[in-house]
Amino acid sequence: MRKFCILISLLFPAFFTTARAQAAPDAVQKEYIIMSGGPSLIEWEKYKMVPHDHYWGNFIRTARVRIEDLRNQLGPDAKITWLVYKPSYVTRGEQDKQDYLADIDSVRAKYNLNLVYFDTSNINTSQVIDYLNSGQPRDTVKIADFEYFGHSNKACWLFDYSNNIDSASKAYMHEKMFANLHRGIFTKDAFVKSWGCHTAESMSQVFRHDTGVKMWGAIGKTDYSQGYVVQLSNPAGGDKWAY
Repeated sequence: MRKFCILISLLFPAFFTTARAQAAPDAVQKEYIIMSGGPSLIEWEKYKMVPHDHYWGNFIRTARVRIEDLRNQLGPDAKITWLVYKPSYVTRGEQDKQDYLADIDSVRAKYNLNLVYFDTSNINTSQVIDYLNSGQPRDTVKIADFEYFGHSNKACWLFDYSNNIDSASKAYMHEKMFANLHRGIFTKDAFVKSWGCHTAESMSQVFRHDTGVKMWGAIGKTDYSQGYVVQLSNPAGGDKWAY
């Protein structure tokens, strides 16, 4: 029998090559996910000593810069997905009498993105968790990069901070939700970072415990006022990146 197989392989090498190719598992693809929370409303913020989000696009422009960086590094065919909390841009657009969804869509078109709007996320339900777990077939498409631009505190990403309720959020992702993330959806060397305030003071540790992947975040506050690059608010006073 062994001699027969050797003879067949010599006579028909293409058969064995094709069979091995069919038996091999699909190559793992990578997805790069950028997530933008929403801006506050000026009506809530204008009388505060330190108001938030004079500029509507704090979390759009910084995300766009990062997306451009990824596209330049990875090339035109890389799978880049942009998750955007839609309701806040609708309400801020109504306040400013601008169509901010059109501006967001122009970024999608320019960088060939998979733009996914979400509108619900809290302790009971989360479209973000659903997308991370099953927005792509995670047996073959793993998350290689996941970054968040938006408001946050040490335990939550605050998607509609001071947009629906003054100085609070109804749409958020609490660190307890990380337990609902499936193991194995990230690549082993995935880069994960939250560019909001205070994430490394609690959320980062919970994320690593629940996923096995470290998440960079800030100890202290972050500053979006430069428009293009998120900075630590007070490095001299102890603000730093950590996980």
